[in-house]
Amino acid sequence: MKTRLYNLWEKLRISYWFIPALMALGALLLAYGVGWLDEFSMPDWLLESRWLHKSEPEGARQLLSTVAGGIITVTGVVFSVTIVALSLASQQFGPRLLYNFRRDRGNQVAFGTFVATYLYCLLVLRTIREGNDAFVPHLSVFVGFLLTVISLGVLIYFIHHVAESIQATTIISLVHDDLKRKIDTIFPDPYNQAPVWEQRDSEEQIPDNFTQMASAIRAARTGYLQAIDVEGLMQIACEYDLLVQYEHRPGHYVIRGSAIARVVPRVDEEETAWQESVRDSFIIGWQRTQEQDIEFLIHELVEIAVRALSPSINDPHTAIACVDRLGSSLAELAGRAMPSAYLHDEEGVLRIITRPHNYRGLVDASFDQIRQYGMSSVALTIRLLEMIGAILPFAPDEARRAPLLRQAAMIDEISRRAFPDREDTEEIHGRYLALMKIL
Repeated sequence: MKTRLYNLWEKLRISYWFIPALMALGALLLAYGVGWLDEFSMPDWLLESRWLHKSEPEGARQLLSTVAGGIITVTGVVFSVTIVALSLASQQFGPRLLYNFRRDRGNQVAFGTFVATYLYCLLVLRTIREGNDAFVPHLSVFVGFLLTVISLGVLIYFIHHVAESIQATTIISLVHDDLKRKIDTIFPDPYNQAPVWEQRDSEEQIPDNFTQMASAIRAARTGYLQAIDVEGLMQIACEYDLLVQYEHRPGHYVIRGSAIARVVPRVDEEETAWQESVRDSFIIGWQRTQEQDIEFLIHELVEIAVRALSPSINDPHTAIACVDRLGSSLAELAGRAMPSAYLHDEEGVLRIITRPHNYRGLVDASFDQIRQYGMSSVALTIRLLEMIGAILPFAPDEARRAPLLRQAAMIDEISRRAFPDREDTEEIHGRYLALMKIL
């Protein structure tokens, strides 16, 4: 349940309507609250204050009308600027980065401020009366003036924020920060390989005829597996005495009707209560998210690098910046324990068999595409070898060093065929030999 609520919060967080809607609701409550105060006799000292200007109904109406008209125009301009920024980001950095732009709280607050100010002015405007029972809500008009000043400040901030947020260095740093937080969440423990007897004990609890006994839990829809409610699944497995094996992990694409899990023991077709509960523990959506999918963040940095290497952009410096961030993340991961594939209940009974990440898979996800598309840049190739050399001292054993050395060997081998200049290939090979000396 906690995972599902967090998944719902992430969907609300990336929407452009949620925070503006909350701020518009706040403006509605503010307008009625301040209007309620205006209905009472205001103290003379407050009415005579230089900050609370007394005006006639026509003047107050004109002021609020001007503010409302100007704010709604600014809102349209801000919306247009945001769409242009999203289009540029999508073309230059890739459509995956739109997820990060949509999560940007600054843009959402700016929209909300303008919408709230416009709505507040409209609500106050309708309370102004002329004629024999003339009424001017002086306090409400003053609050509207304050909201206008705040909106001007937010407009200045928005222009600065948009200009800063579309810079390559800013985008790369933000994705890297998200990746660091996700590493701390998914891989919190230091590297300590599990004892062999623990793995053997878990494997012994798996029935020999697991495949024949298992019931397939099939996906109810097509899409990406966004998250798995492990806590809820563990409760279901304990309640019905089940052994659940994942067929996919978050980030994988599943087709409606395909198996997402296999469960033992097999039960009669009429007993479907636990089947629906297990199925509901797998959250499937139309796009990948970073909730439990660390490769999604790695692929974002890789996509920025690959697009920077394309002939239309030809920006190896941006690609090198991505390699630097990926290298620092892999160095951090080298000292972290990969999650166990076996999850037990409090009594030590094996309940869930997962499909955890492994270090080689994360290294390949980080370097494979950049290595393949970066063979046109000598500087990037050298930087890849330098970064692998920087990661190696953090690798505690051969199991963690092997995938790094595999990448270095492939880079050295491919560079001999990719670069016709002999001096370039010799320099790259020299970096490879220097990397081997680190061992």
